[in-house]
Amino acid sequence: MIRKCLFPAAGYGTRFLPATKAMPKEMLPIVNKPLIQYAVEEARDAGLQQMAIVTGRGKRALEDHFDISFELEHQIRGTDKERFLAGTRELIDTCSFSYTRQVEMKGLGHAILSGRSLIGDEPFAVVLADDLCLNLEGDGVLAQMLKLYAKYRCSIVAIQEVPREQTQKYGVIAGELIHEGLYRVSNMVEKPRPEDAPSNLAIIGRYILTPDIFDLIADTEPGKGGEIQITDALMKQARNGCVLAYKFKGRRFDCGGAEGYVAATNFCFEHLHQHTL
Repeated sequence: MIRKCLFPAAGYGTRFLPATKAMPKEMLPIVNKPLIQYAVEEARDAGLQQMAIVTGRGKRALEDHFDISFELEHQIRGTDKERFLAGTRELIDTCSFSYTRQVEMKGLGHAILSGRSLIGDEPFAVVLADDLCLNLEGDGVLAQMLKLYAKYRCSIVAIQEVPREQTQKYGVIAGELIHEGLYRVSNMVEKPRPEDAPSNLAIIGRYILTPDIFDLIADTEPGKGGEIQITDALMKQARNGCVLAYKFKGRRFDCGGAEGYVAATNFCFEHLHQHTL
């Protein structure tokens, strides 16, 4: 079964400038925990223990976060501040972390291809940390998708309905409903104009991918915006009936922009952190 989760984290985070000028967007805190930690915890809670992170220049803070800080831990030892590091320390103790760099920013497809040496020839999950997904009433989004993979053994993308006028921000799918909330993908378009969108079902930052995706990405020409799009590579799989789209249970916050980031912070403070700070 799936053991590894890939986190593309090399992007510049331009929607959050100037905060991201010197700080990775994945380190932006939601209350007191950075986005990348929420993402890794979601993967860990789904049973994955091998975390593969694609970084870039200026992203060393990601590696430092999932490492022991002897000076800091010595400074707070024996105080009530120790509890704030307990979650991070548990991840360090139970998961492995490997890193590689995406030298050029050529799109999500290229970022995933950059992680090939960390993944090898096996199916894997992909999580985009700035899409914060929370489900307070059951399994996390990745855990839900892994259960589907165990049954169908093919690539799966997470989707949600979006307003028609927002389709140009997403990859958008069309497909046949084969089960409640589950579609067999027949078409996939990257950032279509509202009038050209095949539906209002948008792909968000959770994927299960089979290893043949790497060769398909390598053979994919740059598409929308001159970038190598993962949707173009997935469409090649979809033509063989090998891609499912899953309308997940839970809430998703787009933390790459201020509106979603503030909404996520308010939600997490109210539901997750209010009594622990």
